[in-house]
Amino acid sequence: MKRPTDRRTVLMAAGAAAVAAAAGTVAAQSTDIRGEVTFEGGAVIPEGHLEIYLEDPAIQDNTRRRAAKTSIESDGKSKAIAFSLSPPASATASPTLRIVARLERADGWLVARGSAQFEAGSPIHVTLNTVMY
Repeated sequence: MKRPTDRRTVLMAAGAAAVAAAAGTVAAQSTDIRGEVTFEGGAVIPEGHLEIYLEDPAIQDNTRRRAAKTSIESDGKSKAIAFSLSPPASATASPTLRIVARLERADGWLVARGSAQFEAGSPIHVTLNTVMY
């Protein structure tokens, strides 16, 4: 004999479906900071070591100033390089956060540098400008 569906069973099924839907939505949202780096004038990015980091110039302590960092090697053939950073928990609190990109040659000389203001939820675009010595 078949049991009739009672209110408790319906509520449990609805609750399980709601939890599954919420977990799927949370898993789909990415908290990573995504963007791309280009070179001034749309030129090819020179060969070198590209360091991209999240910086808060309002923090006076140099050890805490850089919050997140990633490194990418440029082969000297790309006009744009995509990047992704995992922000720290406190990254959304400061309105002075910026993304900084530095391109260095193999011998450690700085070739180019650029920065862009960080805005949560929007892709970041950093243009590298040639460094003059």
